[in-house]
Amino acid sequence: MAQVKPEIETFAKIKVVGIGGGGGAAINRMISDNIKGVEFIVVNTDVQALGQNLAPKKIAIGKTITRGLGAGMNPDIGSRAAEENSNEIRDSLNGADMVFLTCGLGGGTGTGAIPEVAK
Repeated sequence: MAQVKPEIETFAKIKVVGIGGGGGAAINRMISDNIKGVEFIVVNTDVQALGQNLAPKKIAIGKTITRGLGAGMNPDIGSRAAEENSNEIRDSLNGADMVFLTCGLGGGTGTGAIPEVAK
C-alpha cells in the first residue's frame, strides 16, 4: 500500500518592529486589530510610551543619551540611541524570515533610528 506523507505546513517567521511614537502606535493598532502570525516588537527612547505599548517585546534604546525621556524631535539623538542598543535590536530579530519596520517620520526616534535598525 502506498504511503501518503502528511502535509507539512511551514510558515515564514515574521517580525514587525515599531520604532518611536508613530511606530508604537502602528503596533498597538495591529495588535488591537488582532493580527496573527507575527511577532511584534516596539523600540523607543521614551520608556513611558514603552510601558503603555501592547507589544510583548519592548526595547528601550538610548538610555544613557536620553535617560528614557525621548529624543526631543532630534533625529541625531534617535540615531545615536539605536546605535547604543544595536546588539539588543539585532538579537531581537534573530531567526526572522521577514522583518517589517514601521515608524512615523518627522520626529526624533523614528526618523533617526529606523535607518540604524534597518542595518
